[in-house]
Amino acid sequence: MSLVSDAPPDLLLDVLQRRAEGLVHVERLAARPARFREPSVPLPARLAAHLPAGGLWAHQAEAIDHARAGRHVVVATGTASGKSLCYQLPIAEAVTEPIRSGTALLIGPTKALAQDQLRAIGDLGVPGLVAATYDGDTPPEARAWARAHADVVLTNPEMLHCGLLPHHERWGTFLHRLRYVVVDELHTFRGVFGSHVAHVLRRLRRACARYGSDPTFVFASATIGEPAALATALCGAPVVAVDDDASPRGERLFALWNPPLIDAATGTRRSTHSITATLVADLVGAGHRTIAFCRSRRGTELVAAAAQERLSDDPGAVRPYRGGYLAAERREIEGELFGGRLRGVVATSALELGVDVGGLDACVLDGFPGTIASMWQQAGRAGRSQRRSLAVLVAGDDALDQYLMAHPDEVFSRRPEPAVVNPSNPLVLDAHLACAAYETPLTAADERWWGEDLDEGVRRLVLDDRLRVREPVERVVEHPRAVWAGRGFPAHGVGLRSGGGDEVRIERADGTAVGTVDRGRAPETVHPGAIYLHQGAAWRVAELDLDDGLAVVERSDGGEATQARSQVHIAVLDTEATRRAGHADLSIGAVEVTSQVTGYQRRDLASGEVIETVVLDLPPSSLITRAFWYAVPTGLLRRAGLAPAAWPGTLHAAEHAAIGLLPLFAICDRWDVGGVSTPWSADVGSPAIFVYDGYEGGAGIAELGFDAGDRHLAATLDVIERCPCADGCPSCVQSPKCGNLNEPLDKAGAAALLRALGVARAEPRRSA
Repeated sequence: MSLVSDAPPDLLLDVLQRRAEGLVHVERLAARPARFREPSVPLPARLAAHLPAGGLWAHQAEAIDHARAGRHVVVATGTASGKSLCYQLPIAEAVTEPIRSGTALLIGPTKALAQDQLRAIGDLGVPGLVAATYDGDTPPEARAWARAHADVVLTNPEMLHCGLLPHHERWGTFLHRLRYVVVDELHTFRGVFGSHVAHVLRRLRRACARYGSDPTFVFASATIGEPAALATALCGAPVVAVDDDASPRGERLFALWNPPLIDAATGTRRSTHSITATLVADLVGAGHRTIAFCRSRRGTELVAAAAQERLSDDPGAVRPYRGGYLAAERREIEGELFGGRLRGVVATSALELGVDVGGLDACVLDGFPGTIASMWQQAGRAGRSQRRSLAVLVAGDDALDQYLMAHPDEVFSRRPEPAVVNPSNPLVLDAHLACAAYETPLTAADERWWGEDLDEGVRRLVLDDRLRVREPVERVVEHPRAVWAGRGFPAHGVGLRSGGGDEVRIERADGTAVGTVDRGRAPETVHPGAIYLHQGAAWRVAELDLDDGLAVVERSDGGEATQARSQVHIAVLDTEATRRAGHADLSIGAVEVTSQVTGYQRRDLASGEVIETVVLDLPPSSLITRAFWYAVPTGLLRRAGLAPAAWPGTLHAAEHAAIGLLPLFAICDRWDVGGVSTPWSADVGSPAIFVYDGYEGGAGIAELGFDAGDRHLAATLDVIERCPCADGCPSCVQSPKCGNLNEPLDKAGAAALLRALGVARAEPRRSA
């Protein structure tokens, strides 16, 4: 039997219909032909051998035109649409110019992606193009060789931040010749991480200007909302978007599968893992090469084992793939998969970023991956050779998954969510201004890179004794300069994936590093006794020392989970804007969140039963961040038929459901935000529901929530009213991260309140 099939779509659909219970909807996405176009100015003859045999697709030619003309460009097209060629060809042209050759810098979010890019550039086979990686795994002698000899350097944001920019003098020749900067997987640079990267790219542009270059940026992204806005925020300069995908695509079936209810009163459904494993086994058993994506390492192992058990007569047909494996194990699985020998793989998102798998017939998503953008990125791994293919989304039991099951049209017609960054976050801004001052003293001319944020940031750093202002020296220095006042270079103390405040180190008893967490989130995340998950592995916290910033952990068998119990108070520091949303006032501004962990619950993961409730005595912590909030008039609560005794549970349930649905309107996770509901807020002057950004200073999520307003409330009402449970469940108003352990919750009250607010619940529209 051939491992590469071209089965008609009805045969793929037959596999689904054998187990039709739970099959909600099937969408048939028509095939499309390729559209071709030549660049406006022909590429030089020396590159002719490196062009695709059939010519360039129209979006590739358009992106190449922009890049060659010196216009910053973002290519945001689908999986397998040839985005790499959009920057490889301009780079090859620049590097091989006979008179003044250029260099290029490729930045990706992971070291693994850099290795894939290095292989791709090598496969291009351009004579004279020398590429090298420069990351934490690169030995010192290889780093020196890259600086001296490489035309194309592949790195990641952390290495650019800590390794290249603080030592830019060593890279002077390379930066002087720098023509292109490629930022791959743009959609991953969001939130706090993206806010840090925005400053790293500004520092890079500033260093280039010092050496006389002004490189063109080429961003490559999966399909996201407003890609040009995100790219512009990251590099600080206007960026044009190329998002009309002209690549060919085979016909695709996309099925939505909702696990059947086991207990309607509690909302309990069949296991998503079990259904995913069954579908993978059925598809592989029918001869269709299949990939499944899970949201955790543990889920990956469970689904792969269950699928293989169902294929017991075909050993090795399905294998798991995730982070944490030895490099040799990963390479072995990749070799079997890419070579067509492996018929099924169950993976985490490790296979989502820029990896060309090829030759797959079907993709099964074990739960909605969080955003429409990620869903299409994962589903696009099947059918990459223009053959007919199948994608199946198996819903989880949370509110967002269930909303999409009730609204199939939202899955296929909804525009991908926008991603946001917040470069003005003072904790992030100040850290990078200090780094920039170390690299080259700051002057008023640096407003070119940081605009109005520069003066206030420098003032804060001077008051904090991290910068020192040196006055002009006659005939030597004409303007005041702000210079680094500390020892060493500050970049080493600035982590790009945290909010910029102090961090708590997470280590084993022997000092082996496991991870870090922002100090403000440490009491909830790594309190004594907490189960801490890091890249899918479970650790139990043995000790937390907030004074020393250290949490000591030991391995856990992963059989239980913990949930912190906390008291939270929120204070409004500044109301920046207010508008109407239904019959409520919706506001946005700065807030201070004070929380104190008072205990935690231990739960058995298999049964969900509470094992123990433990009391803790930890000091309170505070977080200054950004929030949006709804002011709910008391009269409206009464008109909704709600007595004051019902207000706490009503507001609390509405808050939970609203947070669960927020990812519909922003590329975020419910764990990126927090919420507070109160029957009376003195700052607001009424009952209120707050949703706040979970990162110090904010990451831009509050702005998207404020803009969504009425649409957000309408989706929240919809998911509550459609859920069949009696009193509230994880699919509507329960939250896995509630500091009050989901008490009190009033599902009926929340629905009554949202109806009284005057938001309209949109009826689902189903495709034929």
